[in-house]
Amino acid sequence: MATSESGVIALSDAVRSRSSRRMRLQTLVRLRWLAVAGQTATVVIVAFVLQFPLPLMEAAILIAALAVANLTLSAWFPATHRLGPRSVIALLGFDLLQMASLLFITGGLANPFAPLICVPVIISFASQPLRHSIMLIVFALICTTTIAFSPFDVPWYAGQTLETQPVMQIGVWCAIASMMMFAAFYAYRVSSEAALLADALAATELVLEREKHLSQLDGLAAAAAHELGTPLATISVVAKEMLRDLREDDRFREDVLLLRSQSERCRDILRRLTSLSTESEEHMRRLPLSSLIEEVIAPHRQFGIDVELVENSDIAGEPVGNRNPAILYGLGNLVENAVDYAREKVTVTTEHTASRVAITIEDDGPGYAPDILAHIGEPYMTTRSREDESAGGLGLGLFIAKTLLERSGASLKFGNRDAGKAGARIRIEWPRSLMDRPAIK
Repeated sequence: MATSESGVIALSDAVRSRSSRRMRLQTLVRLRWLAVAGQTATVVIVAFVLQFPLPLMEAAILIAALAVANLTLSAWFPATHRLGPRSVIALLGFDLLQMASLLFITGGLANPFAPLICVPVIISFASQPLRHSIMLIVFALICTTTIAFSPFDVPWYAGQTLETQPVMQIGVWCAIASMMMFAAFYAYRVSSEAALLADALAATELVLEREKHLSQLDGLAAAAAHELGTPLATISVVAKEMLRDLREDDRFREDVLLLRSQSERCRDILRRLTSLSTESEEHMRRLPLSSLIEEVIAPHRQFGIDVELVENSDIAGEPVGNRNPAILYGLGNLVENAVDYAREKVTVTTEHTASRVAITIEDDGPGYAPDILAHIGEPYMTTRSREDESAGGLGLGLFIAKTLLERSGASLKFGNRDAGKAGARIRIEWPRSLMDRPAIK
C-alpha cells in the first residue's frame, strides 16, 4: 500500500512546479493606494492642522507620481494580471525611491516616518525570490544612507529648528538597517515555510485522492461486470440462433461456434468477478486490526529485512473498523521508512484495550539524531543521518504519513529505542472509538 519516497518526491515536485512567486497586480495596486492615502493624510495634517512649514509642491508631486503610476498600471493591465519577480522588484524599487525622496525633502532620518522605508523590502522578502529581494534591500540601504545627508530640516514650529545630532543620525540609520534586515529575514523564513507547507499539503491531498481511487476499483469492477452482463447475454442468445440456422453450413458453423464459446467464456469471467466482489465486499469495506496491519506490512517482506508482527492483545477482542485509505497509506509509509533504515529487522507491535488502540513500529537502524527529533514531520527535510544516502529523502513522505494519520484521529510519538538498543521507534495511538466501527447495514 505504501508509495515509495521517490514517488512521493516526484509528486511533490509536480505540485511545487505549479506554484510560483508571481504577485497579482491588484494586490500591489491596493497596497500602493494605501500608501498614497497615508502620505496624503500625513501631509495634510502636518501642513494644515499642525501648520508646520512643509514643501507642499514637492511633496504633492511625489505623491501624485505614485498615484499616476498606479492609475497607469490599472489602465494597462487587468486586475487579475500577475507580475513576475523582475516586474515586482521594479515597482517596489519605484515605491522605495518615492518614499526616500519624500523623506529626503522632509528632514531625512530625523523624520519620524523614516522607518517606513522598510515596508517595500519586507513585502519583497515575503513574496519574491531571494536573489531579487537582496537587490532591493541593497538599494534600500543606499537610499537610507542618502537621506541621512538631507540638508532639509524636519517640519517644525515656525521660528524653531529641530536639530538632530550626528550621533543620533547614525543611531537611527543603524536602527533602520537592523530592523530592515531582521524583518526581511523573518518575512522570508515565514513565507518560505508557509509555501513549503502548502505544497506538502497539496501533495498530501493528491496522495489521499489516489488511495481512495484505488480503494474504489473493486466497486467499479462489480459495476462493470453487472453492466456487461446484459449485452453478453444478448450476444449468446443470438449466437445460439445463428448456430441453429447455420448448423449445416460449413462456411460459418466454426465461426459461430467460436463466437458462442467466447461469449460463454466472457460471461463466466464476469460471473466469477461479480461473485468475488460480492463475497469480498464486506472484507474490503471493513478490516480487523490484524488484517489491516498484515495488509500494511505484506509489501515490505521482500526486501531482505525481517518484518515481525507482535500482537500484545487478544485477537478475539480486536477492533474492526471501516477501511480507511489514509490509515493504510500512512502506516505503510512509516513501515517502508523503517525497512529502508533497518539493518536486519523491523518489529510492528499492536495492542488494544477498551479505550485505545496503539501500534508501535521499531527498527534496528541508526535511529533519529537527537538534534532533529523536534523537527520530525516537517516537510522537505531529511530526518535521519546515514552514510548510505540511498534510503534518504526530503522528509515529505513522513510528513504526508503523519498528516494523514493525525487526520484520522491518531497521535504520533517519534523517538529512539530504549538505551542499549539501536534504532528508531514510532508509536501511533487512536481512541478505540475511532478504530472500532459497527458494520453499516
